[in-house]
Amino acid sequence: MVGLKEELLKSIWHAFTALDLDRSGKVSKSQLKVLSHNLCTVLNVPHDPVALEEHFRDDDEGPVSNQGYMPYLNKFILEKVQGNFDKVEFNRMCWTLCAKKNLSKSPLLISDEDAFKVWVIFNFLSEDKYPLIIVPEEIEYLLKKITEAMGAGWQQEQFDHYKVALNTSREGLSAWELIELIGSGQFSKGMDRQTVSMAISEVFNELILDVLKQGYMLKKGHKRKNWMERWFVLKPNIISYYVSEDLKEKKGDIILDGNCCVEALPDKDGKKCLFLIKCLDKTFEISASDKKKKQEWIQAIQSTVSLLRAGSAPPHKEARQKRKELRQKLQAEHEELERQMRELQAANENKQKELETVRKQLEAAAARAAEEEKKRLQTQVELQDRFSLELEREKMVRQKMEEQVAQKSSELEQYLQRVRELEEMYKQLQEALEDEKQARQDEETVRKLQARLLEEETAKRAELEKWHLQQQQTIQMTEAEKQELENQRMMKEQALQVAMEQLKQLELERKEALEQYEEVKKKLETAANNTKSWKDKVAHHEGLIRLIEPGSKNPHLITNWGPAAFTEAELEERQRSWKGKKATSTSE
Repeated sequence: MVGLKEELLKSIWHAFTALDLDRSGKVSKSQLKVLSHNLCTVLNVPHDPVALEEHFRDDDEGPVSNQGYMPYLNKFILEKVQGNFDKVEFNRMCWTLCAKKNLSKSPLLISDEDAFKVWVIFNFLSEDKYPLIIVPEEIEYLLKKITEAMGAGWQQEQFDHYKVALNTSREGLSAWELIELIGSGQFSKGMDRQTVSMAISEVFNELILDVLKQGYMLKKGHKRKNWMERWFVLKPNIISYYVSEDLKEKKGDIILDGNCCVEALPDKDGKKCLFLIKCLDKTFEISASDKKKKQEWIQAIQSTVSLLRAGSAPPHKEARQKRKELRQKLQAEHEELERQMRELQAANENKQKELETVRKQLEAAAARAAEEEKKRLQTQVELQDRFSLELEREKMVRQKMEEQVAQKSSELEQYLQRVRELEEMYKQLQEALEDEKQARQDEETVRKLQARLLEEETAKRAELEKWHLQQQQTIQMTEAEKQELENQRMMKEQALQVAMEQLKQLELERKEALEQYEEVKKKLETAANNTKSWKDKVAHHEGLIRLIEPGSKNPHLITNWGPAAFTEAELEERQRSWKGKKATSTSE
């Protein structure tokens, strides 16, 4: 009943919107009374004038609008419809009320009767929303069926162009625009008016009157057993047969249900193409005109019985429902896609705001990084100045050390000269002893020099460790400063490498000084040995000098050559001996 009510409402909507409006823009009560009376008449519903008067009683707002008419229409008319009415008559009454006002005045290639049928088909195929329109998919479906009924070829490319032009301007067509489209002959070029009219009637019979198949066949009588030609009309639950195709004189019905069946029969009694329709109470023998018609009717009846067993709607209604469900599904998917697009757009806007916030934060961070870079460069300049100062100081120390080494080399050369002079003559023994003393002093100086070099090496190592610690601290800075400080670290590493090379050079110089010290020491030992040899010779010949040996822990006498090599008692004894010898030589 819900589907029937929707179909009735579409036709009534056309009739209602065609009523004239008063000055206030509303439908007058008298017109609503006439419309309600006509609806009750064609729908076989008892008319209740009292309920109409009660529902539309006058008030301050004046006559009721279409929103106010719907409650009355639903309660007192549509809910009482039983289905025992003529659909064609009902639609023709609504058509009569709206056609004169809305039908195009331009000449059409179809008759008014064909326009009425297209209007009814429009109500069947239109969407369930108001104002009523038929979408391009249903327009294509209808035009295809009319073209097939005419026996012509469907021009898909032509309709695609029309569909593109239609979609750019609106969602679909109204009933009057559809009538004008079909009546213009745009999709039926080359077909005469009668062929188009027959095609529209065939589609009307199928979609509106639920005629699944119709045609002339011979039927065998139940009493007289004679064969008579009849016009058969197959519908979803009944096969009606008439005297002729004008449907004026009905001869009977074959009620179909899930228990019925159809069987093919062999030829007999001079009749061909026979088949049998078995029902619960009767059996009908029928003869088709040819084998093709026979097979078509058997297949059509079997399909109808199968639909009755399954409780399914007729094929065209089921196909219409599937197309409608598909459009609703596509619409829901489209709405869901739009919703997702809106969500994505909102998320994109939020992301843009977040990116703007991040951009501002990055700008602030860039400003801070620039300030930090400025400070870093300043610190780098200070470190470079300090490093240059240290290098200059190191250079001066190195020059001083070279001067000292040159001086020591000169002193060493002088000492060697003295040693050679001691070897040449005995009289230079005192100078040799002085050279020995000087050599010992040189040894002490070299030892001090070595100690100072070790101290400088230790200080340099401490300074390198300090630079290394600073480098480690610099490495532990933030990742944002790491790249900027990489060049500084490389420069420090290069400076560290140079310092390490300088340290190695100092160690090498220290080793060379140590080797020189060892050579001086060896030469000192050699000089000492030579001195001892000279002392032995002097002591042997003159008895004046003895070899210098390590003295006792008692205080030693100091001479102009250094610590004395003999004790005080020995010195007194030698003085007495020298004096005695001197007196002897004088007396002589």
